[in-house]
Formats: sequence, structure tokens, C-alpha cells
Amino acid sequence: MACLRALQPGNTLVLWKLDRLGRDLKHLVTTVDALRVRNVGLKVLAGAGAQIDTTTANGRLFFGIFAALAEFESELIAERTRAGLAAARARGRNGGRPRKMDRSTLMMAMSAMADPKANATEVARRLGVAKTTLYAYLNGDGSVKAAGKAVLDNVSRSRHVAAGHG
Repeated sequence: MACLRALQPGNTLVLWKLDRLGRDLKHLVTTVDALRVRNVGLKVLAGAGAQIDTTTANGRLFFGIFAALAEFESELIAERTRAGLAAARARGRNGGRPRKMDRSTLMMAMSAMADPKANATEVARRLGVAKTTLYAYLNGDGSVKAAGKAVLDNVSRSRHVAAGHG
């Protein structure tokens, strides 16, 4: 925002409404704090933030309360997100994008890449994966990398658990 860059120390930024300055409460607090560091005041003329005037002690106090609420809101959202992810994992949901390389695709890739004449680009195209994905799981000679080993271990572990041994 060119207006913010143009402000000089001792200036006061006057806004019609507070929502014109930030995307959310945290962004707003960060922006106003940056203005304060530059010795630029803020006055809001209308709306929910009409009492804010950081050129006065009362205005700074009011905005300090806003900042505390923003931090609280941010921490609450993060805490709820972590709890939701933990609950989903407990139900067996891991989230994220499904892996392109499953056990059967990996086995085909290992077999194809073991051939010294194999063309990695062609193997990847036939398997419907990117060449970078292929190389994330396998070496050029078809031997398994750590990511490929995890796919193979995960499948054998699931079979072990399904058989009642886990």
C-alpha cells in the first residue's frame, strides 16, 4: 500500500473504518505496531474502531487490548486446529494429499527401473507419476530409497495388524 510507505514520522494515518487497514485482527495489529515504531499515529473515524486514536494514551490502551485479543484469537485457532488434527489421526485419518506411489505402483517402478536400458521419464509417464516422484522413491537402478521403504513397510505393517498380530 503506497499510502503506508509515504507516511513520515509525526504523521497520522486517518481511516474511515478500521477494516480498511488489515485482512484480519493479527495483520491489523502488526500493521499498527509497524506504524507506531515509525512514529506514525492512527485515527479511525467510524465503525467498530472509532475510539482508536494512537496519538493519545487512551487510544494506545484501547489498541493494546485489541493486540491482546488478536494474540488470544491466533492461539485459540492454532490450539483448535491441533486438537482437530489429533482427533482425525485417532480416527485413522492422516489428511493431506493421497500418495501417488502405492505398493503396486512402487513394485512396477522397481522392476522397470532395474532394467539398465530403462528411461525414467518413460517409466514415470506409464505409471502416471512425475519423474521427481519416481526418484523420490527409487534410485536410478531401481533400488528403494527411504520413502519407498516406508511404503513397503507400511503395507506389511497394515497386513500384520489386519492379521491380528499388531
